[in-house]
Amino acid sequence: MLLNADRLSRLMAADGLQAVVATSAENVTYCSGFWALSQWVRRGPQTYVLLPDPKLGEPVIITGTSMLDLIADQKPWVRQVRRFSDFVIERDEEAVLDAIDQHHAELYALPDERTPLAALCNAIGDGGLAAARIGVEELGLTPGYLTALRDAFPGAQFVPADSIFRRCRAVKTEAEIERLRISARIAEQSIAAALEIAREGATERDLALAFHARTVLEGGMPVLGCIGFGTRSAMTNVQPSDRALRPGEIIRFDVGGRYAHYRSDIARIGVLGEPSAKAAAYHRALQAGVRRACHILRPGLAVRDLFDAVVETVRREGLPHYRRTHVGHGIGLDGYDAPDLGPNSSETIEEGMVLCVETPYYELGAWGLQVEDMLVVRADGVESLMQTDGSMVML
Repeated sequence: MLLNADRLSRLMAADGLQAVVATSAENVTYCSGFWALSQWVRRGPQTYVLLPDPKLGEPVIITGTSMLDLIADQKPWVRQVRRFSDFVIERDEEAVLDAIDQHHAELYALPDERTPLAALCNAIGDGGLAAARIGVEELGLTPGYLTALRDAFPGAQFVPADSIFRRCRAVKTEAEIERLRISARIAEQSIAAALEIAREGATERDLALAFHARTVLEGGMPVLGCIGFGTRSAMTNVQPSDRALRPGEIIRFDVGGRYAHYRSDIARIGVLGEPSAKAAAYHRALQAGVRRACHILRPGLAVRDLFDAVVETVRREGLPHYRRTHVGHGIGLDGYDAPDLGPNSSETIEEGMVLCVETPYYELGAWGLQVEDMLVVRADGVESLMQTDGSMVML
């Protein structure tokens, strides 16, 4: 199970909640193990998970009829399902169904509750929660539905719960960490595959194809692929083009994928030939900043103190004018989980957080440089999920 159930229970108790409703793609998957395709590929489709306090009842998945095949195939840990909307599936009455098709047929036979709002209201009412205090994630909810819930249950309290899910997901279970470890490994292997074809005349698109192809071959799914050469490497969100690689140019990777729904986000630098003395010095300073984070990260460390230490290290080690608005972020089902590693954060590092610590530097007309590692916060320090150290790769 991906859900950090004990942590969620504590957060719910602190807010006096008897139940929560997950509505976004990430939180539906997190709370149930169900990956609803329609939510992940476009905005608008409604799928929910109603999670009551375990003492009050069982969790329920609420989804459109067209998604029932995925529930049958994925076998999420939440077993109760309510469906809504019409979707036509025929059946060969003479065929002997396998276990997945049989489960699909059983789910299809459930009553059609017509709309997502009606199905959610029925789940709340049937669950004995008509007078409960319920936290609702608003991010994935159709506009107007929260008002409709309040009208349908005047004896209940419905309060925003987006921050509860974000805080809960900040600390990972070991099952989540293992997925993130594999996702990080795939990203590193994909960078290596791209660098294998990095020669004069190769284009950014060529390297992107090699990167994403290796991601797929390793069992991942492509997500992030910022790959830029030369002056284009200073473009923060550079998208691969037909620009050809020239001798002496920097290659910046800010890349990642998804493995079993969990993200990777790392950055590495290559150079075709010898880097300039300035680029090499600046890169060493950026690398020192990430290493400093590895040395000081502990449960209880204030995020703002981590930010200050990383920026001060980069400045001291050779990039005195270095400025940043953050030096990283959490990662998990989303590429930007909590916490944001910024100077104004009031958050504290906790054991089990998985962080992307990064030190980018962009200089228009020259190049972009970046080191970004994925790190797990353990009781006594840091476990790196990286197999490479972030040094500049000379080709």
